[in-house]
Amino acid sequence: MIEYTALQHRKVLVLGLAKSGMAAAELLHELGAFVTVNDAKSFDANPEAQQLLTKGITVICGRHPEDLLDEGFELIVKNPGIPYSNPIIADALRRGLPVITEMELAYLVSEAPFIGITGTNGKTTTTTIIFEMLEKGAKQPLIAGNIGTVACGVAKEATAENVIVTELSSFQLMGTREFKPHIAILTNLYDAHLDYHGTFEEYAEAKFGVTRNQTEEDFFIFNNDQEVVRQYAAKSKAQKVPFTTNGYAKEGISADDDAIYWQGERIIERANIALPGKHNLENICCAVAACLLHGCELEAIKAVLAKFGGVRHRMQFVRDWKGRKIYNDSKATNCLAAKSALEAFTKPIILLAGGLDRGHSFEEMREAMQNVKAVVAFGETGQRFIEFAKSCGVTQTVAATNVEDAVVYAADLSAEGDVILLSPACASWDQYESFEIRGDVYIDCVMKLS
Repeated sequence: MIEYTALQHRKVLVLGLAKSGMAAAELLHELGAFVTVNDAKSFDANPEAQQLLTKGITVICGRHPEDLLDEGFELIVKNPGIPYSNPIIADALRRGLPVITEMELAYLVSEAPFIGITGTNGKTTTTTIIFEMLEKGAKQPLIAGNIGTVACGVAKEATAENVIVTELSSFQLMGTREFKPHIAILTNLYDAHLDYHGTFEEYAEAKFGVTRNQTEEDFFIFNNDQEVVRQYAAKSKAQKVPFTTNGYAKEGISADDDAIYWQGERIIERANIALPGKHNLENICCAVAACLLHGCELEAIKAVLAKFGGVRHRMQFVRDWKGRKIYNDSKATNCLAAKSALEAFTKPIILLAGGLDRGHSFEEMREAMQNVKAVVAFGETGQRFIEFAKSCGVTQTVAATNVEDAVVYAADLSAEGDVILLSPACASWDQYESFEIRGDVYIDCVMKLS
């Protein structure tokens, strides 16, 4: 950690705890700031707040006082999930107070450079592949951000010999001011989180934050197959590295049916890549480009691609059972993600889908349903999904109570050579606390198949 003194003796409010707020409060305290933490959870049910209090940090729990900002704070560090419509945040912005997320704090204290990955889909897979490639290439990577590890906690321990590979949400990027990764990646842009951002334009602007502060000494890897991404890339001051999966290109990184090319040179055979799916090919292109730019040896990159079977709950290969290949894509909480999963296979698919009913249409998946042999649907959207499947020409459909039942039905409906795929196209919250828990239940049931 660098010797950062700009926050010494300054009054800072940390709004919202959880992992990121906890780590931010502790780091700010170490930097000599006068820290106050405000969290909606009551103090008695808040072990994080209790721990911070023992360190001499002021803690206000169970409510958000209307006059909280009258205490003379100079900076607010907010939990990324707290919207800017929150009364305290809105008041802070009216007063001209800077509002950041702990990602900005991580950048300010880090000795290590950052590789920042954002986009609507593919962030976690791309981040994980980059980390594994750099680790294989002995580049001492650390992993942080939206992938589950708090960035400022990682940055505090990082040295100049490390590189911090960071998955970045739009929520995190909105709270950055100076953050500047040496290598930035924008995988793609689609409508998402509009309940938080309000408009697609605001969402896209937040994502553009990954490259906004970059200079000509930095690199920006971007999706050249999307017009909206190209428009944003044109604003970047970094060295631009376009990627495409629609065929050979002389510049940047590209892929066709046979190989991956770097600056026009054939470098990796597609036949030697373990991870299926065109959407994963986008993630692979991003990862390969980032690792090459960071100086990773091509042999290390190839070695990872030959074995990498997917991130847990994201097109994760679970097992081969009686000639059926079984995949867990519980992270597919929207139709676009489920569509990409279906397009990854040419063999007959037994699709397990359903979940929280937000009233959205499944039409975006229609063209990708052509290889679906049977559908087992569950959750609030179960019956709607069955009706949609029938309208797509799927003749075998079953209504299951939950994922546990769905696995049994799917096994019965399948034949040797089929793919059994959990790709729900819906959030999990009607039956499971998270997509991770839903995926874990699925894996457990699949492993119990006799």
